[in-house]
Amino acid sequence: MYNLGLPVPPGFVITAYAFKHYIQISGLDKKIFGKLKKLNVEDNDQLQETAKWIQDQIVSTPMPEAIKEIVIESYDEMDVNGSKVEDLMKSGNGALVAVRSSATAEDQVDASFAGQQASFMNVKGHKELIAHVLACWASLYTARAIYYRVKNNYPHEKVYIAVVIQKMINSDAAGVMFSVNVVTNNTSEILIEGAYGLGEAVVSGSITPDEFVLDKKTLDVKSKKIAKKTWMYVRDPKTFENIKKVDVSKDLQEESCLKSSEIQKLAELAIKIEKHYGKPQDIEFAIENERDFGCKCENG
Repeated sequence: MYNLGLPVPPGFVITAYAFKHYIQISGLDKKIFGKLKKLNVEDNDQLQETAKWIQDQIVSTPMPEAIKEIVIESYDEMDVNGSKVEDLMKSGNGALVAVRSSATAEDQVDASFAGQQASFMNVKGHKELIAHVLACWASLYTARAIYYRVKNNYPHEKVYIAVVIQKMINSDAAGVMFSVNVVTNNTSEILIEGAYGLGEAVVSGSITPDEFVLDKKTLDVKSKKIAKKTWMYVRDPKTFENIKKVDVSKDLQEESCLKSSEIQKLAELAIKIEKHYGKPQDIEFAIENERDFGCKCENG
């Protein structure tokens, strides 16, 4: 998506091969797969105990220095709005990254492993970054993930995990869009759902979002439902790291969270992404630095 010129947050990927190399040179692969070979996943106590043991082994086994150096170097050189992460951290602007898991077996035709591995928000600094990468690696062996692989006949030895490091987006509005209307299964329509602030409120189902249905050919808005949005999640303006729930000012509660131009642009991106991958797409979006909520949040 980045190479397509799509507006993807800056970042880098620690490849699945790096994880494979890590467990091999540390000898963890023999320990892990030996444990899993003897495991009866139907014995819940044994499953939980084995999963915890494996995860503890990973988070306590240091990352190889060669990989660690490249990860830290990539983090330091990651461009965030023209500034290095470390420079922004020193200036007190709270530059943060997301550390996100991506297992090699996710989103198969006959099974989906998505959501089984861990992702972490608002991570900054070398020590925290490395610790959270190890935690992502360890999450490949949660009880749920182990059980799912066994029941779907996916060999543990053939499933590895990559880690995506991306700039955290401090969004004014965010949500999800579908390149087909998943509510009606209409492939000639695009569905966009959004709300003010960070996207967690929409993704988690905590609020009723605004809803826009567009004709895929003309990009005309066929229907829209504007929800009453009484609150939103924002990044804490004092710490920059924590998420804070604040009230939306009354004059904005029943206004569209998206401008007309933003709705059109999102629809264009949905079509472009669907065309590239050749199948319907479920896409998360975030819009940053387009609004000023500084005086519009009743709780700070």
